[in-house]
Amino acid sequence: MEKSDIGLIGLAVMGANLARNISRNSRITVFNRTTEKTTQFIKEFGSETLDGSKTLKEFTKKLAKPRKIILMVKSGEPVDIFINKLLPLLDKNDTVIDGGNSNYKDTARRQEELSKKGIHFIGMGISGGEEGALNGPSMMPGGNKVAYSKLEKILAPAAAKDGLGGTCISYVGKGGSGHFVKMVHNGIEYAVMQLIAETYDILKHIGKFSNKELSKAFEDFNKPLNSFLLEITARIFKEKDPFSKKDLIDVIKDSAGQKGTGKWTSIAAFDYGVPTPTINAAVDARITSGNQDLRHRRFGSPEKLNTIKVPNKSQIKALAQSSLEIGTLIAYAQGFELLMKASQEHNWNLDLSETSRIWRGGCIIRSNYLDLFQRIYSDKKPAAIKAVKEILEMVDGKPQKNWRKTVELGTAKGIPMPALSASLAYYDSIRKLRLPQNLIQAQRDLFGAHTYERIDKKGTFHTDW
Repeated sequence: MEKSDIGLIGLAVMGANLARNISRNSRITVFNRTTEKTTQFIKEFGSETLDGSKTLKEFTKKLAKPRKIILMVKSGEPVDIFINKLLPLLDKNDTVIDGGNSNYKDTARRQEELSKKGIHFIGMGISGGEEGALNGPSMMPGGNKVAYSKLEKILAPAAAKDGLGGTCISYVGKGGSGHFVKMVHNGIEYAVMQLIAETYDILKHIGKFSNKELSKAFEDFNKPLNSFLLEITARIFKEKDPFSKKDLIDVIKDSAGQKGTGKWTSIAAFDYGVPTPTINAAVDARITSGNQDLRHRRFGSPEKLNTIKVPNKSQIKALAQSSLEIGTLIAYAQGFELLMKASQEHNWNLDLSETSRIWRGGCIIRSNYLDLFQRIYSDKKPAAIKAVKEILEMVDGKPQKNWRKTVELGTAKGIPMPALSASLAYYDSIRKLRLPQNLIQAQRDLFGAHTYERIDKKGTFHTDW
């Protein structure tokens, strides 16, 4: 019997769909912890290029050497458990690919541990959800470059197309860089989703838009951006609930879950000293939404807020569109700045133009803004400064005025806008020639003798306050 080109472990929806996708161009053998799921999957989708195994020993025997095995299991301990089960069955130069949302530090640790045993370990971020896994995701592999080169001919045909004649997969860099890039992708995703949610809140509760009008508004917002998240948002407002016959959006509980990648992005930003306030605000907003006990205590209703004249629907729509576009642009910029800083810290040599390219298709944050960042980072000069400069130029003028009016309107009417407000504060902070942190440093020196620098002399100074 002909050996399979690659194996895959884990038949939850992402693993199952990715296996079906790969089987269109390569032979693949699958395995799942529960035999029943493997049996059912093969019964439904098995073919000459897609078969299953009931034991790990049988699974590894069916793979061509050097073996290539994708793990599509829950991040954390389950990854280590499967690695330990596989190790006695593997040979030197075999490659294990973790396609889940693992923490990049765990990935780096696993690479180091397995390399001592002669096994290659690739941490590969995958974006696109279940539909992307089946029809073409964006894939971000990091680790041993030679090992990846042997995988590329199998994985590239399964990846999304970038619209430029290429596929949305590319070697990212050494160590845990593949999972780091995917983590930051998810952080940007959190931010954009929160910005969209705040825009919805403004249109619905200040503009009094119906769900039909909301759907049309987000369709219009999406025309210049070609954003997957805006596209699905417009769709959501059209969906009917089969039980109540109401619009489905109106019966969904206002509590957003999370799996941790947004939080990891914020932690990494703090660790590397990169400001990502829009992403951080999005993480906080999800936590707040889930804190039902705190939110539903009656602390007293706010007074009726009529401190500002409400524009008409057309005007509110224009204000909201400008704010959403600018906030989204800034969320991307914060993510790319974090990628650049981490790359410098770890010597990953990330090609951020290439990262922008592989995010153009298949992935959740795909939008036309990626064209801008692909162009900016194709220039190897100080791209972070260049990116900020271009964004400032795009925002100055009417877009900035609309943005400020939106935040003013929402604040006056008691609409929480953590991400929109954080984006504006970030924008103002990087524009301002002198921030008030001179006072904070003076306070630190007074109570803790932490010293300070001066604007007129070199060196560090301390005052006996």
